[in-house]
Amino acid sequence: MKNKLFKTFAAALALSLMLVALTPFSPLFAAEFKGESDAKALILIEAETGTVLYEKNADQALPPASVTKVMSMLLVMEAVDSGKITLDDTVTVSEYAANMGGSQVYLEAGETFSVHELLKCVVVSSANDACVALAEHIAGSEESFVAAMNKRAAELGMVNTNFENTNGLDDDTVNHVTSARDIAIMSAELISKHPKILEYSTIWMDSIRNGEFGLTNTNRLIRFYSGANGLKTGSTSKAKFCISASAKRGGMQLICVVMGASTRDSRNEIAKKLFDFGFASYAFESFTADASSRLDVIGGKSDTVGISYESFELVTEKQNAGKIERVVTLPENVPAPLKKGDVVGSVRYVLGDQTLKELPVTVTEDIERVEFWDVFLRLLEFIF
Repeated sequence: MKNKLFKTFAAALALSLMLVALTPFSPLFAAEFKGESDAKALILIEAETGTVLYEKNADQALPPASVTKVMSMLLVMEAVDSGKITLDDTVTVSEYAANMGGSQVYLEAGETFSVHELLKCVVVSSANDACVALAEHIAGSEESFVAAMNKRAAELGMVNTNFENTNGLDDDTVNHVTSARDIAIMSAELISKHPKILEYSTIWMDSIRNGEFGLTNTNRLIRFYSGANGLKTGSTSKAKFCISASAKRGGMQLICVVMGASTRDSRNEIAKKLFDFGFASYAFESFTADASSRLDVIGGKSDTVGISYESFELVTEKQNAGKIERVVTLPENVPAPLKKGDVVGSVRYVLGDQTLKELPVTVTEDIERVEFWDVFLRLLEFIF
């Protein structure tokens, strides 16, 4: 009977926690951004949690110019990290890639470069020719690579995006668009899953062809804004001036997206103001579980069982930083049998009288019920 009641309790607790988990955490932020901007769309997010700190027309589909290359960079890094290609691979430049035009490093058909060199050209100098050369190396053609870009966008939930090329040139494009929110989504995916890209995006000046051709970062924030570590600029006649900028201070990684600004300077200024607002108003906090925690077991082949719960990360107003408490609720013991994943308690993250998040505490291993012969053998071991 006791075991049956426990199983009923555990099922009810799991259901209630599941319902809590289905409700997205939406902290009640009081901070308000008051910066003025001529940009068409803006968004500021914290990268790890995706928490939106400010937005303006964030879902409007607009031409993104070379900020398009964030998706190209993401697919390149995914190909590298999956082992499909390596940074040392040799890429032979095609006639098509060499004639791409726009922002470029003047690749010549038949020239060879490593993936590393071409990626550096894309990230630092926004080179369209290098971007297409990488696309052809990975997918065989730019057309196939663009199909992969759109597929990946759909997987990431980028609902206002349609790519028609790899680089953002708006010549001959009909509906090459994305939104500030979608750019933030793919930027966060790139930074969080493939942090090596920051080794490229933080380069201020470099060169290729044994130092004969210089590269200078198109993102001036890298040099002139404290904590800036990426990511991609862009400008065309249709898109005006755009940027997906990233910066990190005090353990908090922010991403701001500016689309459709009138000038490069106004684009950079609004990015700085958004970052200033984010870093001044918010803090990032992370809570991890104690991996050594165990709970007493009654009637099991083991006297204890390991327990765990998910780590929890959030962005909070700076005035609340350090005030969030973790409250773990557990019984004194649990009856066997137990299956890995059984819910035995809960953990709540509390700010004052407000519960910010509630998560289940589960067991980490199977524990079988002790049987008569197990007890008998233990008794014999004790006696003899």
